[in-house]
Amino acid sequence: MTTTTFEGFTQTDFDVFTVPGLEARMEGIQSRIQPKFKAIGERLVHEAALLSGTEMFLHIAKHARRTVNAPVDTWMAVCHNKRGYKQYPHFQVGLFEDRVFIWLALIYELPNKQLIAQRFLDRLPEWRSLLPEPYMLSFDHMKKDAETLCGMTEDELEAALTRFRDVKKAELLIGLQLSSDQPVVSDGEAFLELAEQTVRTLMPLYQIAMDAAGVGE
Repeated sequence: MTTTTFEGFTQTDFDVFTVPGLEARMEGIQSRIQPKFKAIGERLVHEAALLSGTEMFLHIAKHARRTVNAPVDTWMAVCHNKRGYKQYPHFQVGLFEDRVFIWLALIYELPNKQLIAQRFLDRLPEWRSLLPEPYMLSFDHMKKDAETLCGMTEDELEAALTRFRDVKKAELLIGLQLSSDQPVVSDGEAFLELAEQTVRTLMPLYQIAMDAAGVGE
């Protein structure tokens, strides 16, 4: 159960990414955004654990490797592994200065991503049918760029998954991007419900990925 109240993201949260300097921006992320991630994470960890039948853990990005450049985004992750998340399929919620994202993330550190991509390709019609029209694909977790799934042809989607399989640094993120001014972003309960629904929608793909990577049940 959630012990911290999440009241939504405000413009002040997004303005953190305009603060100059690594130290000052990190202070804003830590004081304003990370407590909200904790509240969101409590709900999503619970939801993901119920759906997957596996204990889940919250990870909040620390940006510890940065020594000069201030982060342009920040995120939290929900994963079955207590020690880390980048090497596994995981769920992300995060912010750039003008948007929120909710992703199932398969990033380049993931071992066996070729096996996951091939499993997705083998089940492409089913894979696509699971995703509602507003859902998007991103191919680089460090960039805002994303394509709306309904705007991609079958051939384009197959090509994207093939690239994810064959290019070492290629990534695949599946889910939603929301503009910072959308009402659901500033409505705490509505956003939590949307995030939970997104995890529910993406859970079959998460389980396919976990099974293909050899870390499923």
